[in-house]
Amino acid sequence: MRADPGVPGPGQSGNGGIELGLRGRLITGRPGETVIDDGTVLIAGERILWCGPTAELPAGVDVDTQQVPVILPGLVDVHCHGAVGRTFSADAEGARLAAAYHAAQGTTSVLASLVSAPSSVLLEQIAVLRELVQDGTLAGLHLEGPFIAKSMCGAQDPAAIIDGDPELLRQWLEAGQGTLRSLTLAPETAHFGDLVALCRRYGVVPSLGHTDATAALTREALGGAIEAGAASAGAVTGTWSATHLFNRMPPLGHRQPGPIPVLLQAAVDAPDRMVLELVADGVHLDPEIVRMVFGLVGPGSIALITDAMAAAGMSDGHYTLGSLDVLVQDRVARLVPGAGDAIPGAIAGATSLLLDNVRRCVEWGVPLADAVAAASSTPARLMGLDRRGAAEGSPYPVGSIARGYRADVLVTTEELELLQAYRAGASLTQERKTRADHSV
Repeated sequence: MRADPGVPGPGQSGNGGIELGLRGRLITGRPGETVIDDGTVLIAGERILWCGPTAELPAGVDVDTQQVPVILPGLVDVHCHGAVGRTFSADAEGARLAAAYHAAQGTTSVLASLVSAPSSVLLEQIAVLRELVQDGTLAGLHLEGPFIAKSMCGAQDPAAIIDGDPELLRQWLEAGQGTLRSLTLAPETAHFGDLVALCRRYGVVPSLGHTDATAALTREALGGAIEAGAASAGAVTGTWSATHLFNRMPPLGHRQPGPIPVLLQAAVDAPDRMVLELVADGVHLDPEIVRMVFGLVGPGSIALITDAMAAAGMSDGHYTLGSLDVLVQDRVARLVPGAGDAIPGAIAGATSLLLDNVRRCVEWGVPLADAVAAASSTPARLMGLDRRGAAEGSPYPVGSIARGYRADVLVTTEELELLQAYRAGASLTQERKTRADHSV
Protein backbone atom coordinates (compact mmCIF):
# COMPACT_ATOMS: atom_id res chain seq x y z
CA MET A 1 0.00 0.00 0.00
CA ARG A 2 1.40 3.39 -0.97
CA ALA A 3 1.83 6.29 1.44
CA ASP A 4 -1.48 8.01 2.12
CA PRO A 5 -1.57 11.70 1.19
CA GLY A 6 -3.74 12.31 4.26
CA VAL A 7 -0.82 11.52 6.59
CA PRO A 8 1.91 14.11 7.19
CA GLY A 9 5.01 13.26 5.23
CA PRO A 10 8.61 14.50 5.31
CA GLY A 11 8.87 18.17 6.14
CA GLN A 12 5.31 18.39 7.46
CA SER A 13 4.50 19.11 11.09
CA GLY A 14 1.99 17.49 13.40
CA ASN A 15 0.52 14.06 13.33
CA GLY A 16 -2.63 14.71 11.29
CA GLY A 17 -4.86 14.26 14.33
CA ILE A 18 -3.69 10.69 14.86
CA GLU A 19 -4.85 9.46 18.24
CA LEU A 20 -3.94 5.79 18.06
CA GLY A 21 -1.47 3.66 16.17
CA LEU A 22 -1.57 -0.13 16.11
CA ARG A 23 1.15 -2.35 14.68
CA GLY A 24 0.89 -6.09 14.20
CA ARG A 25 -0.29 -8.82 11.86
CA LEU A 26 -2.94 -7.04 9.80
CA ILE A 27 -6.01 -8.52 8.10
CA THR A 28 -7.97 -5.81 6.29
CA GLY A 29 -11.09 -7.89 5.68
CA ARG A 30 -11.23 -7.25 1.97
CA PRO A 31 -11.67 -10.40 -0.19
CA GLY A 32 -8.54 -11.21 -2.14
CA GLU A 33 -6.20 -9.26 0.12
CA THR A 34 -3.58 -11.31 1.88
CA VAL A 35 -2.46 -11.06 5.47
CA ILE A 36 0.08 -8.29 6.05
CA ASP A 37 2.60 -9.80 8.47
CA ASP A 38 3.81 -6.42 9.71
CA GLY A 39 1.12 -3.81 9.28
CA THR A 40 0.16 -0.52 10.88
CA VAL A 41 -3.21 1.17 11.36
CA LEU A 42 -3.48 4.87 12.24
CA ILE A 43 -6.73 6.14 13.75
CA ALA A 44 -7.78 9.77 13.90
CA GLY A 45 -11.02 10.38 15.77
CA GLU A 46 -13.72 8.08 14.40
CA ARG A 47 -11.96 7.15 11.18
CA ILE A 48 -8.99 5.21 9.87
CA LEU A 49 -6.43 7.68 8.58
CA TRP A 50 -3.91 5.22 7.15
CA CYS A 51 -3.23 1.49 7.02
CA GLY A 52 -0.81 -0.78 5.24
CA PRO A 53 2.61 -2.43 5.54
CA THR A 54 4.67 -0.75 8.24
CA ALA A 55 7.56 -0.45 5.82
CA GLU A 56 5.43 1.93 3.74
CA LEU A 57 4.44 4.19 6.63
CA PRO A 58 5.17 7.77 5.53
CA ALA A 59 8.22 9.35 7.07
CA GLY A 60 7.64 12.07 9.63
CA VAL A 61 4.58 10.54 11.25
CA ASP A 62 4.99 11.18 14.96
CA VAL A 63 2.73 8.82 16.90
CA ASP A 64 3.22 6.22 19.59
CA THR A 65 2.36 2.88 18.03
CA GLN A 66 1.23 -0.04 20.13
CA GLN A 67 2.69 -3.43 19.20
CA VAL A 68 -0.14 -5.98 19.15
CA PRO A 69 -0.46 -9.58 17.91
CA VAL A 70 -3.29 -9.40 15.32
CA ILE A 71 -5.42 -6.56 13.92
CA LEU A 72 -8.84 -7.30 12.39
CA PRO A 73 -11.72 -5.14 11.17
CA GLY A 74 -14.76 -4.85 13.39
CA LEU A 75 -17.15 -7.65 12.45
CA VAL A 76 -20.57 -7.26 10.84
CA ASP A 77 -23.48 -9.58 11.77
CA VAL A 78 -26.53 -9.35 9.50
CA HIS A 79 -28.58 -11.97 11.38
CA CYS A 80 -28.81 -11.64 15.16
CA HIS A 81 -31.71 -11.85 17.63
CA GLY A 82 -30.09 -10.68 20.86
CA ALA A 83 -27.70 -11.45 23.73
CA VAL A 84 -27.17 -11.24 27.50
CA GLY A 85 -30.72 -12.31 28.26
CA ARG A 86 -32.25 -9.70 25.96
CA THR A 87 -34.04 -10.13 22.64
CA PHE A 88 -34.26 -7.45 19.94
CA SER A 89 -37.87 -6.37 20.39
CA ALA A 90 -39.87 -3.36 21.55
CA ASP A 91 -37.60 -3.18 24.62
CA ALA A 92 -35.23 -0.37 23.67
CA GLU A 93 -33.07 -0.68 26.78
CA GLY A 94 -32.69 -4.43 26.30
CA ALA A 95 -31.82 -3.95 22.63
CA ARG A 96 -29.12 -1.43 23.55
CA LEU A 97 -27.64 -3.84 26.08
CA ALA A 98 -27.59 -6.68 23.52
CA ALA A 99 -26.03 -4.51 20.81
CA ALA A 100 -23.44 -3.13 23.24
CA TYR A 101 -22.48 -6.64 24.32
CA HIS A 102 -21.96 -7.82 20.74
CA ALA A 103 -19.93 -4.69 19.97
CA ALA A 104 -17.70 -5.22 22.99
CA GLN A 105 -17.14 -8.81 21.86
CA GLY A 106 -16.02 -7.74 18.37
CA THR A 107 -19.24 -7.37 16.35
CA THR A 108 -19.21 -3.61 15.90
CA SER A 109 -22.10 -3.57 13.40
CA VAL A 110 -25.19 -5.69 13.99
CA LEU A 111 -28.60 -5.98 12.36
CA ALA A 112 -31.49 -6.71 14.72
CA SER A 113 -33.43 -9.74 13.47
CA LEU A 114 -37.14 -10.01 14.28
CA VAL A 115 -38.97 -13.33 14.08
CA SER A 116 -42.48 -13.83 12.69
CA ALA A 117 -45.15 -12.10 14.76
CA PRO A 118 -48.54 -10.45 14.26
CA SER A 119 -48.36 -7.23 12.27
CA SER A 120 -49.18 -5.07 15.28
CA VAL A 121 -46.26 -6.59 17.20
CA LEU A 122 -43.85 -6.10 14.29
CA LEU A 123 -44.96 -2.48 13.88
CA GLU A 124 -44.33 -1.83 17.57
CA GLN A 125 -40.89 -3.45 17.40
CA ILE A 126 -39.95 -1.56 14.24
CA ALA A 127 -41.06 1.76 15.75
CA VAL A 128 -38.80 1.24 18.76
CA LEU A 129 -35.79 -0.26 17.02
CA ARG A 130 -35.68 2.19 14.12
CA GLU A 131 -34.56 4.86 16.61
CA LEU A 132 -31.62 2.65 17.59
CA VAL A 133 -30.68 2.39 13.94
CA GLN A 134 -31.00 6.13 13.48
CA ASP A 135 -28.72 6.85 16.44
CA GLY A 136 -26.12 4.31 15.26
CA THR A 137 -26.63 1.65 17.94
CA LEU A 138 -27.84 -0.84 15.31
CA ALA A 139 -26.83 -1.13 11.66
CA GLY A 140 -30.36 -1.94 10.50
CA LEU A 141 -33.34 -4.25 10.92
CA HIS A 142 -33.95 -7.72 9.47
CA LEU A 143 -37.40 -9.30 9.30
CA GLU A 144 -37.07 -13.09 9.43
CA GLY A 145 -40.62 -13.75 8.29
CA PRO A 146 -43.56 -13.94 8.47
CA PHE A 147 -43.85 -14.75 4.73
CA ILE A 148 -42.17 -18.15 5.09
CA ALA A 149 -43.15 -21.83 4.91
CA LYS A 150 -44.88 -23.26 7.98
CA SER A 151 -43.30 -26.62 7.20
CA MET A 152 -39.88 -24.99 7.63
CA CYS A 153 -40.70 -22.59 10.45
CA GLY A 154 -38.07 -24.03 12.80
CA ALA A 155 -38.05 -22.04 16.02
CA GLN A 156 -40.76 -19.65 14.87
CA ASP A 157 -44.41 -19.66 15.91
CA PRO A 158 -46.35 -21.31 13.06
CA ALA A 159 -49.43 -19.33 14.07
CA ALA A 160 -47.58 -16.11 13.15
CA ILE A 161 -46.63 -17.29 9.64
CA ILE A 162 -48.89 -15.90 6.93
CA ASP A 163 -49.14 -15.73 3.15
CA GLY A 164 -47.27 -12.95 1.43
CA ASP A 165 -49.15 -9.66 1.77
CA PRO A 166 -47.67 -6.68 -0.11
CA GLU A 167 -49.82 -4.17 1.77
CA LEU A 168 -48.58 -5.39 5.15
CA LEU A 169 -44.99 -5.30 3.93
CA ARG A 170 -45.49 -1.76 2.67
CA GLN A 171 -46.71 -0.73 6.14
CA TRP A 172 -43.64 -2.24 7.79
CA LEU A 173 -41.31 -0.61 5.28
CA GLU A 174 -42.94 2.78 5.80
CA ALA A 175 -42.75 2.35 9.58
CA GLY A 176 -39.07 1.52 9.29
CA GLN A 177 -38.28 4.89 7.69
CA GLY A 178 -35.38 3.39 5.75
CA THR A 179 -33.98 1.26 8.58
CA LEU A 180 -35.17 -2.12 7.26
CA ARG A 181 -32.34 -3.72 5.31
CA SER A 182 -33.29 -7.38 4.86
CA LEU A 183 -36.41 -9.58 4.61
CA THR A 184 -36.41 -13.37 4.79
CA LEU A 185 -39.15 -14.88 2.65
CA ALA A 186 -39.91 -18.18 0.95
CA PRO A 187 -40.20 -18.39 -2.85
CA GLU A 188 -43.48 -20.28 -2.50
CA THR A 189 -45.25 -17.55 -0.54
CA ALA A 190 -48.13 -15.70 -2.19
CA HIS A 191 -47.33 -12.55 -4.19
CA PHE A 192 -43.63 -13.33 -4.08
CA GLY A 193 -42.84 -11.13 -7.08
CA ASP A 194 -44.71 -8.15 -5.62
CA LEU A 195 -42.91 -8.56 -2.31
CA VAL A 196 -39.52 -8.57 -4.01
CA ALA A 197 -40.48 -5.51 -6.04
CA LEU A 198 -41.33 -3.68 -2.82
CA CYS A 199 -37.99 -4.70 -1.35
CA ARG A 200 -36.20 -3.27 -4.37
CA ARG A 201 -38.17 -0.03 -4.14
CA TYR A 202 -37.25 0.48 -0.49
CA GLY A 203 -33.64 -0.73 -0.73
CA VAL A 204 -34.23 -3.96 1.19
CA VAL A 205 -32.33 -7.17 0.38
CA PRO A 206 -34.66 -10.16 -0.17
CA SER A 207 -33.27 -13.26 1.51
CA LEU A 208 -34.53 -16.71 0.55
CA GLY A 209 -35.01 -19.00 3.50
CA HIS A 210 -37.34 -21.02 5.74
CA THR A 211 -38.52 -22.57 2.51
CA ASP A 212 -39.67 -25.91 1.11
CA ALA A 213 -39.20 -24.75 -2.48
CA THR A 214 -38.04 -26.98 -5.30
CA ALA A 215 -34.95 -26.21 -7.34
CA ALA A 216 -37.13 -25.03 -10.24
CA LEU A 217 -39.14 -22.64 -8.08
CA THR A 218 -35.98 -21.27 -6.48
CA ARG A 219 -34.45 -20.66 -9.90
CA GLU A 220 -37.61 -18.91 -11.05
CA ALA A 221 -37.63 -16.78 -7.91
CA LEU A 222 -34.13 -15.51 -8.59
CA GLY A 223 -35.32 -14.05 -11.84
CA GLY A 224 -33.85 -16.26 -14.54
CA ALA A 225 -32.53 -19.64 -15.56
CA ILE A 226 -29.23 -20.31 -13.80
CA GLU A 227 -27.59 -22.80 -16.11
CA ALA A 228 -24.34 -24.42 -15.06
CA GLY A 229 -21.48 -23.14 -17.17
CA ALA A 230 -23.57 -20.61 -19.07
CA ALA A 231 -22.19 -17.20 -18.19
CA SER A 232 -24.99 -15.32 -19.93
CA ALA A 233 -27.65 -17.34 -18.14
CA GLY A 234 -26.73 -16.49 -14.57
CA ALA A 235 -29.58 -14.00 -14.61
CA VAL A 236 -29.75 -13.23 -10.94
CA THR A 237 -31.56 -9.91 -10.82
CA GLY A 238 -30.69 -7.50 -8.03
CA THR A 239 -28.93 -8.35 -4.78
CA TRP A 240 -30.04 -11.43 -2.85
CA SER A 241 -29.01 -13.47 0.12
CA ALA A 242 -29.84 -16.91 1.46
CA THR A 243 -30.93 -17.09 5.09
CA HIS A 244 -28.71 -19.56 7.01
CA LEU A 245 -28.01 -21.80 4.01
CA PHE A 246 -28.83 -25.50 4.60
CA ASN A 247 -30.84 -24.77 7.74
CA ARG A 248 -34.64 -24.83 7.45
CA MET A 249 -34.67 -25.81 3.80
CA PRO A 250 -34.83 -29.26 2.12
CA PRO A 251 -31.53 -31.16 2.17
CA LEU A 252 -29.58 -31.46 -1.05
CA GLY A 253 -30.56 -34.72 -2.74
CA HIS A 254 -29.39 -36.16 -6.03
CA ARG A 255 -32.97 -36.68 -7.27
CA GLN A 256 -34.74 -33.96 -5.31
CA PRO A 257 -32.10 -31.23 -5.13
CA GLY A 258 -34.22 -28.51 -3.53
CA PRO A 259 -33.02 -24.90 -3.33
CA ILE A 260 -29.45 -25.43 -2.09
CA PRO A 261 -27.66 -26.18 -5.40
CA VAL A 262 -29.49 -23.32 -7.12
CA LEU A 263 -28.38 -20.89 -4.42
CA LEU A 264 -24.82 -22.18 -4.56
CA GLN A 265 -24.76 -21.85 -8.35
CA ALA A 266 -26.18 -18.35 -8.13
CA ALA A 267 -23.31 -17.37 -5.82
CA VAL A 268 -20.80 -18.85 -8.27
CA ASP A 269 -22.33 -17.16 -11.32
CA ALA A 270 -23.15 -13.82 -9.69
CA PRO A 271 -20.86 -13.36 -6.66
CA ASP A 272 -21.66 -9.66 -6.45
CA ARG A 273 -25.40 -10.35 -6.26
CA MET A 274 -25.82 -13.50 -4.14
CA VAL A 275 -24.50 -13.88 -0.60
CA LEU A 276 -24.98 -17.07 1.41
CA GLU A 277 -25.38 -16.90 5.18
CA LEU A 278 -23.58 -19.61 7.16
CA VAL A 279 -23.89 -20.34 10.89
CA ALA A 280 -20.43 -21.76 11.60
CA ASP A 281 -21.05 -22.51 15.27
CA GLY A 282 -20.37 -26.26 15.12
CA VAL A 283 -24.06 -26.98 15.73
CA HIS A 284 -25.92 -25.74 12.66
CA LEU A 285 -23.37 -27.00 10.12
CA ASP A 286 -20.67 -29.65 9.97
CA PRO A 287 -17.16 -28.30 9.30
CA GLU A 288 -17.04 -30.21 6.01
CA ILE A 289 -20.03 -28.21 4.76
CA VAL A 290 -18.45 -24.92 5.77
CA ARG A 291 -15.18 -25.78 4.03
CA MET A 292 -17.06 -26.90 0.93
CA VAL A 293 -19.01 -23.65 0.60
CA PHE A 294 -15.88 -21.51 1.05
CA GLY A 295 -14.16 -23.62 -1.59
CA LEU A 296 -17.06 -23.37 -4.03
CA VAL A 297 -18.06 -19.70 -3.83
CA GLY A 298 -15.29 -17.91 -1.91
CA PRO A 299 -15.55 -15.33 0.88
CA GLY A 300 -17.02 -12.66 -1.37
CA SER A 301 -20.29 -14.60 -1.46
CA ILE A 302 -20.43 -15.73 2.17
CA ALA A 303 -21.73 -13.88 5.22
CA LEU A 304 -20.87 -15.59 8.45
CA ILE A 305 -23.68 -14.93 10.92
CA THR A 306 -24.45 -15.83 14.50
CA ASP A 307 -28.26 -16.17 14.51
CA ALA A 308 -27.60 -15.45 18.19
CA MET A 309 -30.51 -15.30 20.61
CA ALA A 310 -30.82 -14.05 24.19
CA ALA A 311 -28.59 -16.81 25.60
CA ALA A 312 -25.48 -15.47 23.85
CA GLY A 313 -23.12 -14.34 26.58
CA MET A 314 -25.12 -16.19 29.22
CA SER A 315 -24.98 -19.62 30.81
CA ASP A 316 -27.31 -22.55 30.10
CA GLY A 317 -30.91 -22.08 31.18
CA HIS A 318 -34.39 -21.07 30.05
CA TYR A 319 -34.96 -18.25 27.58
CA THR A 320 -37.48 -17.16 24.96
CA LEU A 321 -37.30 -16.50 21.21
CA GLY A 322 -40.26 -14.48 20.09
CA SER A 323 -43.23 -16.10 21.83
CA LEU A 324 -41.61 -19.54 22.19
CA ASP A 325 -39.78 -21.11 25.14
CA VAL A 326 -36.17 -22.16 24.62
CA LEU A 327 -33.91 -24.38 26.71
CA VAL A 328 -30.15 -23.99 26.36
CA GLN A 329 -28.08 -27.04 27.33
CA ASP A 330 -24.36 -27.35 26.62
CA ARG A 331 -24.64 -24.06 24.69
CA VAL A 332 -27.18 -25.54 22.22
CA ALA A 333 -30.51 -23.71 22.09
CA ARG A 334 -33.64 -25.76 21.32
CA LEU A 335 -37.36 -25.17 21.62
CA VAL A 336 -38.84 -26.74 24.74
CA PRO A 337 -40.64 -29.90 23.55
CA GLY A 338 -44.29 -30.46 24.39
CA ALA A 339 -45.34 -32.46 27.42
CA GLY A 340 -44.55 -36.12 26.91
CA ASP A 341 -42.67 -35.42 23.66
CA ALA A 342 -39.36 -37.31 23.69
CA ILE A 343 -38.14 -35.72 20.45
CA PRO A 344 -35.78 -32.75 21.01
CA GLY A 345 -37.16 -29.41 19.96
CA ALA A 346 -35.95 -27.55 16.88
CA ILE A 347 -32.67 -25.65 17.09
CA ALA A 348 -33.67 -22.18 18.26
CA GLY A 349 -31.00 -19.80 17.08
CA ALA A 350 -27.47 -19.92 18.45
CA THR A 351 -25.44 -18.84 21.45
CA SER A 352 -22.02 -18.15 19.94
CA LEU A 353 -20.42 -14.85 18.97
CA LEU A 354 -19.27 -13.91 15.49
CA LEU A 355 -15.58 -13.88 16.41
CA ASP A 356 -16.06 -17.40 17.80
CA ASN A 357 -17.38 -18.48 14.40
CA VAL A 358 -14.45 -16.86 12.59
CA ARG A 359 -12.07 -18.73 14.89
CA ARG A 360 -13.85 -22.03 14.22
CA CYS A 361 -13.62 -21.53 10.47
CA VAL A 362 -9.87 -21.01 10.74
CA GLU A 363 -9.56 -24.10 12.94
CA TRP A 364 -11.51 -26.03 10.29
CA GLY A 365 -9.06 -25.04 7.55
CA VAL A 366 -10.57 -21.88 6.07
CA PRO A 367 -7.82 -19.31 5.35
CA LEU A 368 -7.73 -16.55 7.95
CA ALA A 369 -8.21 -13.72 5.45
CA ASP A 370 -11.22 -15.52 3.92
CA ALA A 371 -12.92 -16.16 7.26
CA VAL A 372 -12.46 -12.54 8.30
CA ALA A 373 -13.76 -11.18 4.99
CA ALA A 374 -16.89 -13.33 5.31
CA ALA A 375 -17.57 -11.75 8.70
CA SER A 376 -16.78 -8.16 7.76
CA SER A 377 -16.55 -6.75 4.24
CA THR A 378 -18.94 -9.18 2.54
CA PRO A 379 -21.89 -8.70 4.91
CA ALA A 380 -21.18 -4.95 4.96
CA ARG A 381 -21.30 -4.85 1.16
CA LEU A 382 -24.49 -6.95 1.12
CA MET A 383 -26.31 -4.40 3.25
CA GLY A 384 -24.73 -1.34 1.66
CA LEU A 385 -22.82 -0.46 4.82
CA ASP A 386 -19.57 -0.14 2.86
CA ARG A 387 -20.77 3.08 1.26
CA ARG A 388 -20.00 6.46 2.79
CA GLY A 389 -22.95 7.66 4.87
CA ALA A 390 -24.81 4.35 4.60
CA ALA A 391 -24.31 3.51 8.28
CA GLU A 392 -26.78 5.49 10.37
CA GLY A 393 -25.19 7.76 12.95
CA SER A 394 -21.84 7.84 11.12
CA PRO A 395 -20.60 9.40 7.88
CA TYR A 396 -18.05 6.62 7.41
CA PRO A 397 -18.38 3.19 5.74
CA VAL A 398 -17.74 0.01 7.73
CA GLY A 399 -16.61 -3.56 7.09
CA SER A 400 -12.91 -3.18 6.29
CA ILE A 401 -9.70 -1.66 7.54
CA ALA A 402 -9.20 0.99 4.88
CA ARG A 403 -8.51 4.70 4.71
CA GLY A 404 -11.64 6.73 5.38
CA TYR A 405 -13.57 3.87 6.95
CA ARG A 406 -15.00 4.07 10.44
CA ALA A 407 -12.37 3.04 12.96
CA ASP A 408 -13.94 -0.30 13.90
CA VAL A 409 -10.87 -2.34 14.77
CA LEU A 410 -10.22 -5.48 16.81
CA VAL A 411 -6.99 -6.54 18.49
CA THR A 412 -6.73 -10.27 19.09
CA THR A 413 -4.23 -12.92 20.05
CA GLU A 414 -2.76 -15.19 17.41
CA GLU A 415 -5.53 -17.64 18.40
CA LEU A 416 -8.15 -14.94 17.64
CA GLU A 417 -9.08 -14.38 21.26
CA LEU A 418 -10.28 -10.80 21.66
CA LEU A 419 -7.96 -8.42 23.51
CA GLN A 420 -9.51 -5.07 22.60
CA ALA A 421 -12.34 -3.75 20.45
CA TYR A 422 -12.64 -0.24 19.05
CA ARG A 423 -15.84 1.16 17.55
CA ALA A 424 -15.57 4.51 15.81
CA GLY A 425 -12.18 4.86 17.49
CA ALA A 426 -13.58 4.39 21.01
CA SER A 427 -12.37 1.53 23.19
CA LEU A 428 -15.10 -0.88 24.27
CA THR A 429 -15.10 -2.93 27.44
CA GLN A 430 -17.79 -5.13 28.93
CA GLU A 431 -17.80 -8.16 31.17
CA ARG A 432 -19.51 -11.34 30.06
CA LYS A 433 -22.76 -12.12 31.84
CA THR A 434 -23.22 -15.50 33.46
CA ARG A 435 -26.75 -15.32 34.81
CA ALA A 436 -29.08 -18.11 33.61
CA ASP A 437 -32.86 -18.62 33.69
CA HIS A 438 -33.50 -15.14 32.28
CA SER A 439 -36.64 -15.08 30.16
CA VAL A 440 -37.44 -12.11 27.98
